Amino acid sequence: MLNRTIPPHIKDAIEFNLQLKPYQHFNLDNGVPVYTINAGAQEVVQVELVFYAGNWFDTQKQVASITNAMLKNGTSTKTAFQINEDFEYYGAYCTRTCNNETATVTLSGLSKYLPVLLPVVKEIITDSVFPEEELSIYKQNAKQRLAVSLKKSDFVAGRLIDSYVFGNDHPYGAYSTMEDIDTVTTNQLKEFYKKYYLHGQCMIFVSGYLPDDLQQCLNEVFGELKFSKPGAQPTQPIATIPAHPGKYRHQVDANGVQGSIRIARPFPNRHHPDFMKVMVLNNVFGGFFGSRLMNNIREDKGYTYGIYSYLQNRIQQTSWLISTDAGKDVCEAAIEEIYKEMLILQKELIPEDELHIARNYMIGTILGDLDGPFQIMSRWKNLIRNN
Repeated sequence: MLNRTIPPHIKDAIEFNLQLKPYQHFNLDNGVPVYTINAGAQEVVQVELVFYAGNWFDTQKQVASITNAMLKNGTSTKTAFQINEDFEYYGAYCTRTCNNETATVTLSGLSKYLPVLLPVVKEIITDSVFPEEELSIYKQNAKQRLAVSLKKSDFVAGRLIDSYVFGNDHPYGAYSTMEDIDTVTTNQLKEFYKKYYLHGQCMIFVSGYLPDDLQQCLNEVFGELKFSKPGAQPTQPIATIPAHPGKYRHQVDANGVQGSIRIARPFPNRHHPDFMKVMVLNNVFGGFFGSRLMNNIREDKGYTYGIYSYLQNRIQQTSWLISTDAGKDVCEAAIEEIYKEMLILQKELIPEDELHIARNYMIGTILGDLDGPFQIMSRWKNLIRNN
């Protein structure tokens, strides 16, 4: 009988032998790779079609993101309302996401309805018509969202820091204006759609409770399309990263009481041999709630509710970024403390017990990230996208 007066042994996360559940892989008839994770007790499934159609391939600012957003806004036979109704009738939903290098179309729903839902996904990928009226509505909404966001210091700081690190002509540093949104045309969207979706580089990730005939089902729907297998990296040349050292101050709201601080520098991507060491160092510095930045600037000084540092997850170049919002009257003092913490890390070894806490946190985060088939596939997708 269990003796409840004796507490159970608590294991540190670093004592666990974590193994990432392996994926299954096959190719469709057209060569498109498919990666699957069959797991989970609930009969739900997620299908992600990843295209190399992100902002990196923009012919003009906003073209990639608007093309991705408007895939569900009408085909030659269905209106945007009818397309959404097709998904909602079966309790499913279809989302679109446009990132720096890749753009994704994601279907989430019950496994048993895949045979009727996948053809709808195929329709929006192969027969979108980008109606002028829908584009007009999108532009109006986008400009309204941008106008509201430009009044927020954190939004302005986030887009300016990327521009200072990479340059406004680099895909990572470019940010859009009202004029950029206005000048996008239907013809530009259709040309981008034809090149990067109809004849684009694609890979498919499927996770959840998978039907036995999944390969046949995917092949029947997508196997004859004119997709191609992705190359190792985007093929466009990388713009030169400009050097913009120094401090920049922008007043967003003269009456505002809060300022947004962003400190960043270019940094090698995850293929650099020291990348994992830097991940550990970053966690000690500002990567979690028990970090040095948090202990100093939040807990000790009370300048902010939270401050973090992180390496941005990008396929090409990346950057190391520190981010916080603080009262305007303490922003300069907060910046001074950030640089003090940097100097201490340069001059003093990190104590072993502090490293132990950071390692435990990182491995504990992995445990949380692997809680279910969608999370497991998300980690594999990140690894595969980054080669």
